[in-house]
Amino acid sequence: MNFLRRNAANLCKGKVLGKHLNCSVHELTNLNKRKFSNIINLGKYGQRYQATNSGSIIGAKRFASGEAQKLSEVVKAEVQHEKSNYEAPDNIKKFLQTSGWKFEEQEGDVNMVLTKNVDGMKIIIDFQLVSPFQAEGENEAQAEMTDFSVTVEKPNKQGGITFYCTTLQNDEKFRYMIGNVKYYKNEEGKNSVSAYNGPEFEDLDDSLQTSLDEWLANLGVDSELCDFIDSCSIDKEQREYMSWLQNISNFIES
Repeated sequence: MNFLRRNAANLCKGKVLGKHLNCSVHELTNLNKRKFSNIINLGKYGQRYQATNSGSIIGAKRFASGEAQKLSEVVKAEVQHEKSNYEAPDNIKKFLQTSGWKFEEQEGDVNMVLTKNVDGMKIIIDFQLVSPFQAEGENEAQAEMTDFSVTVEKPNKQGGITFYCTTLQNDEKFRYMIGNVKYYKNEEGKNSVSAYNGPEFEDLDDSLQTSLDEWLANLGVDSELCDFIDSCSIDKEQREYMSWLQNISNFIES
């Protein structure tokens, strides 16, 4: 009797277990169907996203291309405008033909150099390009002031003297102002940024100032040279600007 009861109980448990197994199999089947459906939907979404993203990239490229074309046209117009209005100052060519100074420059470099031999000494003038200003009542732009240096060296001897000067817009005998007068013993001292540049020129005795001014004038530092430095520094800035515009245009077009 107990045997029959145990078997009956086990049989009931088996039915319940079977029922649970059938439910689990059914749920697993539904879960797999949902996963498969999600995979299909994900693939469709990915295709739509890829298509939308590709369209956005193409649109961005078209926009960038349009902006580049617009920029190119603006730069080209500016290049044409500057070139059509550019005219080299007459005094630059005339000065170099008659003064005996040798002029050196490099495209893309702001520095310019004039050299000349006078009384057995080598005279070196260094200056840079400057931006012009428009003076009242003047039709042409001019340099308000241009810094330059005059270095005097003797052959077969170390050392030299450098005058640090600035051009002035005046009608006086000397159309420049000396700031300092530096003496150096060798190339190291010449190029040292910490070397003593000498006293302030205006603090020197008046007779010493006059003698140094006259010595520079005898070496070729005169009003014509100052006119050249002012004109050339502005002309150099204009030429470098036009070259810069052309380089920008070429880069955009390439």
